[in-house]
Amino acid sequence: MRRSGQKTIRQAAAALCAAAFFLGAAGISSAAQLAPPPQVSAKSAALLDGTTGECLYVKNGEQRALIASTTKIMTGLLVCEAGELDRTVTVPDAAVGLEGSSMYLKKDEKLTRRDLLYGMMLHSGNDAALTLAISVSGSEGAFVRQMNLRARALGLTQTHFANPHGLDSGENYSTALDLAHLAQAALQNAQLRAVVSTKTAVCAGRTLTNHNKLLWRYDGCIGVKTGYTRHAGRILVSAAERDGRMLIAVTISDPDDWRDHTALLDYGFAVLGRDTPVYPQNRRIVWKNDCKKFWRAAQVSHAAGRRS
Repeated sequence: MRRSGQKTIRQAAAALCAAAFFLGAAGISSAAQLAPPPQVSAKSAALLDGTTGECLYVKNGEQRALIASTTKIMTGLLVCEAGELDRTVTVPDAAVGLEGSSMYLKKDEKLTRRDLLYGMMLHSGNDAALTLAISVSGSEGAFVRQMNLRARALGLTQTHFANPHGLDSGENYSTALDLAHLAQAALQNAQLRAVVSTKTAVCAGRTLTNHNKLLWRYDGCIGVKTGYTRHAGRILVSAAERDGRMLIAVTISDPDDWRDHTALLDYGFAVLGRDTPVYPQNRRIVWKNDCKKFWRAAQVSHAAGRRS
């Protein structure tokens, strides 16, 4: 009787183990078909489906960090939304000789906003960024306030801007995830998208070459911005599009960013090709914003500031 009972228990246990095995196998079958995510050298990184905002890969995605010249993605977005890209702008004293990457603008030189936009996004000119900020909002401080308002409107809760160019400041920071969502919003603007996908341009007598090497090296790359300072390290925001599917990759403080972005984008297209959801809990969609409404409010605020 005891032996019969023990046999029954063993049979039940075996059945439970078999059931657990088959259930587990069913649960991981789709994941097993995917190559493992790449190992990246960055302190933080993120990879998004550029259409849906779904997070396909993340590493320390909400860790705040200095973001150097990737700050200019927000600057470029606001400039394009403000419009009048063919308006002529006079270079202010404050922009002349600004440290870091430069268009080498001269005092009282006259350029269009469009020329300055190319100089900022391709050649990463800090002087161009400051000139644009003053042109759009009347002062650097007023423009920075608009940058932070726009960040909040986009839901970038871990982002704060202190200047339009990204020179090191403890108050100018973001995260890999926030930068990815910022790039997603920026690429919805056709004018900015055309600029960041340009390899070379001649503007105001200057030949400008895009610092983003992936435009030459990665099939389907459409932008968006490099960044570097000694304290921030190497930062890269890239985007690529194939067969109507878009990916956005971000790495922060990454000594091997070109290789890592190639690996991330390859992985992302493999995932999208299988239509396999990854990290669905991080799904987030950035909708197109009513730019006219935003800038009407900004202009009213700027006018009130002048009156006061």
